[in-house]
Amino acid sequence: MKRENDIMRINVILEEVISDKSLKKGLTLVNVKEAWYTVMGNGVMSYTEDVSLKGTQLIVKLSSTSLREELSYGKDKIISMLNKELNKELIKTIRFA
Repeated sequence: MKRENDIMRINVILEEVISDKSLKKGLTLVNVKEAWYTVMGNGVMSYTEDVSLKGTQLIVKLSSTSLREELSYGKDKIISMLNKELNKELIKTIRFA
């Protein structure tokens, strides 16, 4: 029984550490980047230079202007797929740079 209580305490400590705003923001960005690469695949990944999140806007820097143009036509679908991968409505808009 003592072991079970120790595990519960560790869970509480981890939740408190993660709830720190700066750490939570960093973990969210990592999750968003992973979702981008998972959803978009290797083809798009090879042209992706940077992925960042400002509020609810995802900013994706791409090295290909033609890919940037092509992806801009499917923004709503991309947002939907990313939010589904993240299991929450985190992204509202996308800007390709």
